[in-house]
Amino acid sequence: MDFTHLLRPSNFDEIIGQEHLTSVDAPLRILCEKEALGHSFFYGPAGVGKTSLARVIAKTMQLPFYEFNATSLKIEQLRKIFEQYKNALQKPLIFIDEVHRLSKNQQEVLLPVMENNSVLIIGASTENPFYSLTSAIRSRSMLFELKSMLHVSLKELLHVTLSKIDIVLEKDAQEYLIASSGGDARAMLKLLEFAVHVNEKVTLDLLQSLRPNALQAGSSEAGVHYDLVSALIKSIRGSDADAAIYYLARLIEGGESADFIARRLVILASEDVGNANPQALTLTTSCLTSVSKIGYPEARIILAQAVIYLCASPKSNSAYLAINKALKSVKNGNIVDIPKNITNSNENYLNPHDFEGYVQQKYLTKSMRFVELKDVGYEKKMKEWIQLIRK
Repeated sequence: MDFTHLLRPSNFDEIIGQEHLTSVDAPLRILCEKEALGHSFFYGPAGVGKTSLARVIAKTMQLPFYEFNATSLKIEQLRKIFEQYKNALQKPLIFIDEVHRLSKNQQEVLLPVMENNSVLIIGASTENPFYSLTSAIRSRSMLFELKSMLHVSLKELLHVTLSKIDIVLEKDAQEYLIASSGGDARAMLKLLEFAVHVNEKVTLDLLQSLRPNALQAGSSEAGVHYDLVSALIKSIRGSDADAAIYYLARLIEGGESADFIARRLVILASEDVGNANPQALTLTTSCLTSVSKIGYPEARIILAQAVIYLCASPKSNSAYLAINKALKSVKNGNIVDIPKNITNSNENYLNPHDFEGYVQQKYLTKSMRFVELKDVGYEKKMKEWIQLIRK
């Protein structure tokens, strides 16, 4: 029995964990119910319902549904569908998974039908696909993010599962099933499905024998995983090495994957240490590479080294603040022309290397300030150099 297929939602109300897209007042749902949804791209972690959402959209808008994966998609397959519906009153919904892997030729084939709206294109990816799609595709479509499934959402999905399938699932097994799935609904259902094939009575020991280590989860207790990760990050930010090492040990002992911890440390190296100690990003990136190749138990030492190093580093969040300010500005419509001297035309461009490293010239057509360097660590030297050349 395929639990994933059995529990696939048939309407918006049955979709769990993506209320920002599926609630009655969500713009995406309103557009679908008015049959006004345009070409769209979904992105988010694995197992959060991207394909299921596309199927519900097709059913809501009463459109024939065609599903493809960009890794195996052939242009001829698309052309046959385009030809089939060329003069039809009803257009099909073409769903393309792993859409960030579409080649430039495949994207060019989509453009004409996207332009004349003879088909509805919906793509999905675990990565933000807008970075890999052409500007022509981007300008004709919308982007929607799906979130990782929260503990409460996975618990609700498990409750629905148990109401439809006769399974004996012990309480501690339920908690492990949810917490060890790392926000991935498909991973949770697949683990339960495999366990049922072994024994209709599902115990904690059975689940742990099938999945010894959690998928990005640090504890089998509800909510503890998120608190432990938060405590680790905040302890490092506060430069308390003892507290940080303690929470690292809790995560490791709780079955947290080394890769997940290392990824969080890489993010923290830029977000909280930043240019106060630029070497932090290099060290944590090396940590991520190392633990992915080595694994536990030795990976614990590499993680501990990175955690202590980050705790002992000066802190600056200027890069984090700067990019957030700039993104907010762009999203609010602050789009300015690029000065001619720094476009590809090179018209009147002054190369700083020809002027001993710095020459004053226009880089923005409108004065904007996003970066505020701090007087801490190496960033203080960067600030002094910038101030020097501006004088």
